[in-house]
Amino acid sequence: MKILYVLFSFFIILNYGLLQTGFIRRITARVGKRIGVPFYQPYIDLVKNYAIRSQFSHGVMFYLGPVFRLSGGIGIFLFMPLIYGNEMFSNFSMSGDLILILYFMFIGMLGMALGAGEGGHPYSIIGITRGLSQFTTIEVPMTLAVISIAAQYQTLSISEIVAAQQGGFMNWTIMTNPLATAAAMLAFLGMIGYAPFNVVNAPQENPLGPPTEFHGTFLGMLQTNRVILHVIESILFMNLFFGGATNWLALIVKAFIIYFYAVFIGTVFPRFRIDQSIKWFLFIPTILGILAVIFIS
Repeated sequence: MKILYVLFSFFIILNYGLLQTGFIRRITARVGKRIGVPFYQPYIDLVKNYAIRSQFSHGVMFYLGPVFRLSGGIGIFLFMPLIYGNEMFSNFSMSGDLILILYFMFIGMLGMALGAGEGGHPYSIIGITRGLSQFTTIEVPMTLAVISIAAQYQTLSISEIVAAQQGGFMNWTIMTNPLATAAAMLAFLGMIGYAPFNVVNAPQENPLGPPTEFHGTFLGMLQTNRVILHVIESILFMNLFFGGATNWLALIVKAFIIYFYAVFIGTVFPRFRIDQSIKWFLFIPTILGILAVIFIS
């Protein structure tokens, strides 16, 4: 029964992520005075890519890259409690699951780096360097924020952190530990991958990266991971800083608001270079993370 509920939860999260992606593409198009694609376009793209068989081969590791990437997103989902107080929708969360989820976040990035390193493009190493450099600096303020709230609640269990925030919004981490929340939410901008921190993909300037190197089923796996990862990372921040959710409606509303915050910033601000983004993450968010740890201590 537990496995069936996990599969049902996965079905909900996947479809919610696909619909969210379609609506966000529609919204950002309207900001640019365009009509945009239909909200169901992500479904069409996914079916089309999974129906195409790749005709090229760059070695085993090249094709394991998308597998590692998707495994990271699914791994985060499997150990993420979704609905507080509902055992059936808590997935396989356990004591210390917060540390495990942080590891899964990096697994996907490392897998893609190994896969791109075996690709056929001569400049793949540039993308690997960009991606790992930026993501490593993103992890610094995020880890400091996690250390702060773990010390605050005396636990590394996400379910227990959510339980400690029940009783009203004044008990949410954003109210009891605003420094850790600020550091993590700034790191969240880089984790989602919108501007000003999307130069790793540089979609408008360079015809490079996974959308070009990978195609067919492998591109479909990357698209699947993207829609899952954006939703599940929003749920992670909801659980850690915004009181979690006691029902599906609260989860959808909170997760969308958290995700739209990154979309709004990406629509308003121009793109940073990698050296600028690294300096930025190691400056303001990291200082806030250090102050959060000192504050709790």
